[in-house]
Amino acid sequence: MYAEVLIEYSAKSIDKTFTYIIPTSLSSDIKVGMKVQVPFGNKIINGFVTNIKDSYNDDYELKSIVNIVDKYFCLNKELMELGTYLQSKTLCTKITAYQTMLPSSLKVKEQKTNYSKYLTYIKINKSQEEIESYINKYPRRTKQIEILNSLLKEKKILKNAYSSSSLTQLFEEKLICEEKEQIYRLNNHKIENNNVSFTPDQQKALNSIDINSENTYLIHGVTGSGKTEVYIELIKRVVANNKKAIMLVPEISLTAQIVNKFYDHFGDDVAIFHSGLSTGEKYDEYLKILRDEVHIVVGTRSAIFTPLNNLGIIIIDEEHSETFKQDSNPRYHALDMAEFRKRYNHIPVILGSATPSLESMARALKGVYKYIAMPNRVGKSSLPTVEIVDMSEEMKKRNMIFSNVLKSKILDRLSKKEQVILLLNRRGYSTIISCKSCGYTYKCPYCDIALTYHKSSNNLRCHYCGYTIYKATECPECHEKALTDYGLGTEKLEAEIKKTFPSARVIRMDADTTRNKGSHEDIINKFKNYEYDILLGTQMISKGLNFPLVTLVGVINADGTLNIPDFRSGERTFALLSQVAGRAGRSDLKGEVVLQTFNPENFTLKCVKDQDYMKFYNYEMSNRHKLDYPPYYYLTSVKIASKDYDLASKEIIKVKNYLFKNLSNETIILGPTTASMFKINNVYRFQIILKYKKDPKLFTTLKDLDELYMLNNKVNIEIDNNPLQL
Repeated sequence: MYAEVLIEYSAKSIDKTFTYIIPTSLSSDIKVGMKVQVPFGNKIINGFVTNIKDSYNDDYELKSIVNIVDKYFCLNKELMELGTYLQSKTLCTKITAYQTMLPSSLKVKEQKTNYSKYLTYIKINKSQEEIESYINKYPRRTKQIEILNSLLKEKKILKNAYSSSSLTQLFEEKLICEEKEQIYRLNNHKIENNNVSFTPDQQKALNSIDINSENTYLIHGVTGSGKTEVYIELIKRVVANNKKAIMLVPEISLTAQIVNKFYDHFGDDVAIFHSGLSTGEKYDEYLKILRDEVHIVVGTRSAIFTPLNNLGIIIIDEEHSETFKQDSNPRYHALDMAEFRKRYNHIPVILGSATPSLESMARALKGVYKYIAMPNRVGKSSLPTVEIVDMSEEMKKRNMIFSNVLKSKILDRLSKKEQVILLLNRRGYSTIISCKSCGYTYKCPYCDIALTYHKSSNNLRCHYCGYTIYKATECPECHEKALTDYGLGTEKLEAEIKKTFPSARVIRMDADTTRNKGSHEDIINKFKNYEYDILLGTQMISKGLNFPLVTLVGVINADGTLNIPDFRSGERTFALLSQVAGRAGRSDLKGEVVLQTFNPENFTLKCVKDQDYMKFYNYEMSNRHKLDYPPYYYLTSVKIASKDYDLASKEIIKVKNYLFKNLSNETIILGPTTASMFKINNVYRFQIILKYKKDPKLFTTLKDLDELYMLNNKVNIEIDNNPLQL
């Protein structure tokens, strides 16, 4: 017998399988999807078995598989096919596709760490007569006799319950032995009795969804309409049919609150999967899934690849979120992977959002998706009122950060013992450090963008490549003590809040304060338990979080995402502001939202004020139609990246000529231009944008183009189908 093996190296030049002989000693155990050790050149490396066959026709002399890495780990047939699909959608190498589907502890490359966690027990290793004889023979060995008597009653006891000195003699005389029991780090959750009575909107949604269908449903529910309760009830119905469920959320910060709800309803029948877990925790959760010990997986984007057998439903909450698209190789979208698993398992996919992406809403209104509206909030809560404040007028009053309106409303909430959320979608202390004397500005030497100042660590940091330097006291150019910070980040905003509202208890949530494991959950729990009055943060505080005492949301700079030169900036702004506005008034307390802006007449902001998604949708769709943008056209970006500026600029022209020559005349080719982030980590990037409705030559042309650069070690090509960032 022979096996086709995909080796661990991800170089495109060897993106193919190699045939090996299956030794007789392994023939009964080896399966497609297993990790094996194989000789390659003069090394022993790891690989995946992708096929097993009885014959081999070529004349090459074959080597034999050395060993199976793990008999109990094997990608199932569905995930093997999903890997092939992922490769075809993103043009990555096949081994990269499979590596993406696995947690770091189980990737194909050799792992030397044992991530299993065990409890060590002691138990009797002799007959009861021999134990009793020992007790009678050595009556003065009181500690040993106590241990033996306990073991005769308990069968096994944790080893660390006794000192090693007391156990040594018993081990030496082989009266006792050790037994290891593998345990999971995230376990022991009890089911709470949570009987939910559904609102008419929730009941209508549940009645509209057929869990035995192969449909995609879009639940368009306002913030606080109870979408999560609908998801839980659907999963209960699926699990009752002995099927399984995947629930995707966009942010780690959301996972904590939703997972706790799921634990309350399902106990330990839930595995969680996101980047905030330790390597050992991910290993445990993956093992639970692999061993068929859970019915439900809750996690972020990568959870779509978990090896659940007998899948019954996939739910994607906050489906509009861009975090469901991976922006590094392979550039996949979780929704594409969900659609593949839907077709493979003949199951429904549920998409939910208060602000659906325009593409999803367009599909729903055309009947491609089944549309379900949930326009009302649960219980006595109602949507908050939204007020727009013109900051150009406030600046005349010397109100640089807080308008009079926002300041007075914050003071009012503090006096009432209510809570406030403030959004500023820019972390750090200030965005630019510049010299007033000579004009020098600190820039990243590798990315050619301004460094962001972080006051707590007194360093300047590039948020693209990680380059960091300490801020000097004088200008490095003219040596004057004239360095000044400009712009506003969350760290500086925190300092301003403490100065303006000295009695307020403030906590900040951004990428800098959530670096440590468990920090998301810690901040959320402390704020929910009223240990703080004001929560300020970036977009990670905008979605899904539920705080009953929050009655005011303030957006410090509503123009932040509006002015980005991207056709999706309006959609992003509407979603972000609508979502963060939805954090206010989620109990019987009335909520208010204040949007501070220099563009009070902007149509997108007016739609946020009116909380009118359909008005925004129709306006934005009209613009997209005029400009040939999604969902009317598909997009593909083709980037050339190189450390050599001249080489990159020449190659992008060659790429454009190749595309003109090989694509149909109906495909619009824009560019080449410099990429929006032109230089990152000393790599220059040029791009071409393709717009098309249907081009049968497209995939073949892109694949051929990708192969043309396969052996080029000076130039890299990046192809992204349906990019979310241009």
